[in-house]
Amino acid sequence: MAASEPSHVELYTDGSCRPNPGPGGWAYILRHPASGKTQERSGAEPVATNQRMELRAVIEGLAALRRPSVVELTSDSQYVLRGLREWMRGWKARGWRKADGKPVENLDLWQRLDELTAPHDVRYHWIKGHSGHPENERCDALANAARESLVGVPGSGAGGSGQA
Repeated sequence: MAASEPSHVELYTDGSCRPNPGPGGWAYILRHPASGKTQERSGAEPVATNQRMELRAVIEGLAALRRPSVVELTSDSQYVLRGLREWMRGWKARGWRKADGKPVENLDLWQRLDELTAPHDVRYHWIKGHSGHPENERCDALANAARESLVGVPGSGAGGSGQA
């Protein structure tokens, strides 16, 4: 690959919040097929919503990229994917307001996503959650483990970060 060609990466994300709102977790898997490298990360927040955790997972995954890339983003969140694909352009044109004039919810995260997606060629893929997709199931498990470690559920896994 020439130095000027963008890197091609796969980004899988998921968020979890129980109850909603309540403690939440997020996770991503970032894979670079050309090198075979895979990175997994997860984290948690004591007060969140499922939507915020879905957004955080994408933000954290994109923030891990060090150069412009072609990003194959796979998520089970219609909220995130439709926001990025369909809604954000209109929100920005209306001063970050929805079509009904109300402010965009989770504005801080949408604005961060706007910044993070700008240098990349992001391609969006929706998958049904809890349908056996290996990376989605792994992200779900990581996000739940991060949330559970925050609230002290016995027998839960650590919610930090790890490499696969």
